[in-house]
Amino acid sequence: MSKKIVVLGAGISGLTTAYLLNKEGYDITVLEKKNEVGGSMESVFENGYMFDRGPNSGLDTTPLIGQLVEELGLQNEIVYANKIGNKRYILRDNQLHPLPMSPPSFIKTKLFSGGAKLRLFVEPFIGRSDDGYYQSIADFVKRRLGREFLDYAINPFVAGVYAGNPEELSVKSAFPKLYALEEKYGGLIVGSIKSMKERKKRAEKSKQSARMFSFFNGMQVLPKAIAESLGEKVIKSAEVNSIVKENSGYKISYSNNGTAKEIECDILLSAIPAYSAADLFRPMDENLAKHFEQIYYPPVLVLLLSYDKTVIKQPLDGFGFLIPAKEKKSFLGAIWSSVLFPNRSEEGRAAFTIFVGGARNPEIGNIDKEILFKKVKSEFEGIMGIIGEPVFTSYRYWAKSIPQYNIGYIEHENYFDEFEKRNHGIVIGGNYRGGISVGDCIKNSEILVTKIKSL
Repeated sequence: MSKKIVVLGAGISGLTTAYLLNKEGYDITVLEKKNEVGGSMESVFENGYMFDRGPNSGLDTTPLIGQLVEELGLQNEIVYANKIGNKRYILRDNQLHPLPMSPPSFIKTKLFSGGAKLRLFVEPFIGRSDDGYYQSIADFVKRRLGREFLDYAINPFVAGVYAGNPEELSVKSAFPKLYALEEKYGGLIVGSIKSMKERKKRAEKSKQSARMFSFFNGMQVLPKAIAESLGEKVIKSAEVNSIVKENSGYKISYSNNGTAKEIECDILLSAIPAYSAADLFRPMDENLAKHFEQIYYPPVLVLLLSYDKTVIKQPLDGFGFLIPAKEKKSFLGAIWSSVLFPNRSEEGRAAFTIFVGGARNPEIGNIDKEILFKKVKSEFEGIMGIIGEPVFTSYRYWAKSIPQYNIGYIEHENYFDEFEKRNHGIVIGGNYRGGISVGDCIKNSEILVTKIKSL
C-alpha cells in the first residue's frame, strides 16, 4: 500500500479503479487530458434538454454499481428506465415491428418469416465451431440460427451496441458470453437455460434481465461523483507527453495548463483509448503501438431531435428502434430518450437520440453535415410518422467512437498480456479490454484492482 499508482485517463474505467484502490489506502493520482472527467460520458443541458452525447444508459449487471451509488450518495440521482422501454422495435420493410420477447410473441411476430421461426428448432442440434477466435459473429449466428435471424436481429443489435459490422466482429472477443454458451454447453438455447443458475450464484444478472439505469442529470453524474470523492488526486487538463522507465518504476512527464510537470510511480495504469496510448508507449515498445493503432474506432454522429408530441403518429411505447443494414437507411437507429428517463425534454415534447455512421457507414466524416442531417431527419420522420419540423436539434460528432473487437482481436489481447509480463508495473485497461459497455468497464475495474494489488 506504500506504492505510488498513477492512472492515465479519467473515464469510467480509470476512475472506478482509482476509487477502489483509494478506498484501500493506496496513493493514487489520476491524470486526465481534458478539463472534464468521464471520457465518452458527456451529459450537457441545452435549451431545457438533457443530452447524453455518449453512453445514454447502463445495465445493472454487477453489485458494484449499486455499491458505488450508495457510497457516493447518488441514491436520489439514479433513475431506472421506464418499463415500457422493454419494448424494442426493429425496422423491416419500412415498418416498425416489436422484437418478440416471449415464445407466444415470437410465434405471432411478422418480423421473422415462418421458415426463420422453424429454423430455430434446429439450433440445439448444431455442433460446435472449430475455431471461434477467427470466426465472425455473422458466421456464428448464420450457422446456429440462420440467415434471417442474422439480418433482422443480430445485425441491428450489433449496430446498436458496437456501431459495428457483424461480418467483421469476432464472436469470441466481442461476444464472449455468447461464444461460451456454445463452447461450454454445446448450444445457445440449452446454454441460456443452464447459465441462468450459475449467474444467480455469482449474484450477477444477464444483460437481458438487468435493469437499465441512468441518472436524473445524465450519465456523467457517476464519473463526476467519483472524481469529486477523489478530490485533488484527479488532475484535469493534464496532457501526458512521455513515459520513461526509471529503476523499478516509471516517470511520467505531462503538461498541466501549460506548465511542464513530472510524477514518478511504482505502478502505471493506462486507461486511455488505444489510439491515444499508441504514441505514448511507442518509445517503449513499437509493436505495442502497432497493436494499439490496429484497433478500429469508427466515426459516430449522435444527433438529438425534439418534436412536439402532437406531430408524432408513432406511439411512444418503447425503447426506440434499430435498423438492419438490409433496410438501407442513412442511420443505425434511434432511442426515444424522453420516454426512457425523466428530465430529458421539456413538457409536451419528445426527445430522440439518433445514431449515424459506425462501421456500417464510416464515410460520414466526409459528408457535409447539413446534407447528412437533412437525409437522416427525413428518414426518421418517415418512420415515426412525423409531420412537422423539430423544435430543437443538437449533435456530437465522434471521429473515433467505440473500439471494434474485430476478427483476430485475440492477437491484440495476447500481446497486451505479454507486454504486461515484460514490463512489471504497467497495467493496460479500458473499454478495448473486456467489454465496451459501462457495466463491463465498472466490472472490469475489480479485475484491474486485483491485478494491480498483485504487483
